[in-house]
Amino acid sequence: MAQVTKRSGGVTAAQGFQAIGIAAGIKKKRKDMAMIYSAAQCAVAGTFTTNLVKAAPVKWDQQIVYGNKTAHAVVVNSGVANACTGEEGMRYCRETAQKAASLFGIEENQVLVASTGVIGKQIPIDKIEAGIEAMRPLLEGSEAAGTLAAEAIMTTDTVKKEIAVCVEIAGKTVTVGGMCKGSGMIHPNMCTMLSFVTTDAAISQELLQKALSADIRDTYNMVSVDGDTSTNDTCLLLANGLAGNPEIVSEGEDYQKFCEALNTVNTYLAKQMAADGEGATALFEVQVTGAESKEQAVILSKSIVTSSLTKAAIFGHDANWGRILCAMGYSGAQFDPEKVDLYFQSAAGRVKIIENGVATDYSEEEATKILSEKEVTAVADIKMGDAHATAWGCDLTYDYVKINADYRS
Repeated sequence: MAQVTKRSGGVTAAQGFQAIGIAAGIKKKRKDMAMIYSAAQCAVAGTFTTNLVKAAPVKWDQQIVYGNKTAHAVVVNSGVANACTGEEGMRYCRETAQKAASLFGIEENQVLVASTGVIGKQIPIDKIEAGIEAMRPLLEGSEAAGTLAAEAIMTTDTVKKEIAVCVEIAGKTVTVGGMCKGSGMIHPNMCTMLSFVTTDAAISQELLQKALSADIRDTYNMVSVDGDTSTNDTCLLLANGLAGNPEIVSEGEDYQKFCEALNTVNTYLAKQMAADGEGATALFEVQVTGAESKEQAVILSKSIVTSSLTKAAIFGHDANWGRILCAMGYSGAQFDPEKVDLYFQSAAGRVKIIENGVATDYSEEEATKILSEKEVTAVADIKMGDAHATAWGCDLTYDYVKINADYRS
């Protein structure tokens, strides 16, 4: 295992990256545009929504990630998703990229774009272009500038989400930093999330993409808030090579160290999104252990964490274990219900709720105390093998309905 060390900061923590976030007037009295920039050309990797309905920025970025494979800048807006906007929406992506490219002296296919917000509205391109002009001279490599960018991409998020870590690779300190947004319309196979990860590692584009594609399976794809998969899900990973390590071109020790650092960043951001689910009062973690295969563990953990009845029980601090066993039963995964052990645990303790599919003589008072914490974990041991998986979600509260009933207003 590599020694991955957490440090302060976010997308500007890695050498050579600058960022900023401003209020461009897209939303009322809130920061709503962000930019990330590296003067050194970056290898770029990306993963995107599995929704058949894809927003214009997703299509634009896919062209760059799969075709050009390098970039210098990312321009992000919140407030308007630029989804279901036809040819006009794609034209606005190009005009956004052209505006940034003209200010930086780069090609338009070196500019990635991302949007989040209301579906179906056209981008206010005049405000976007004015925002890009305003951000250009404000770009900084400071921690504060990175935080401003993290704040500017929020929609219904209640807190900014950013992290940075360091790892030593071939005698050089490599930094990986990231920021994301996500609170609602969050479901496995990515979510209404925008995630931007930067690194000064020198690594080939092919391995950068391989590392990201593999890592999202255990991080972003294991998050669910409400069962809705968005049109705009985007995770971008940019590597500018300024750490000075020998370029990682094979899957050896250096690659594994980079993957561990990337996983630390993505796991943290995934859990932050789950904890900040719309209206949530608790992070709900589900661990399935003793599985016959990783696929089986993933299916079961996702089924539990997405169960509306289970999520409601977590909100009510109710140890209603039948809902969990029921969610496992309709997941499609095969297991023996009469061999399942189930535990609830949190900072307040750990209690075994069922053993071999039957309720134990547990204390309801103790279970309620455990389920009243801000972070609650359910552990289901199905006693079939050594595979395991972890999924993250949140409780289902009255406020979730309130937030989404008047989202556009």
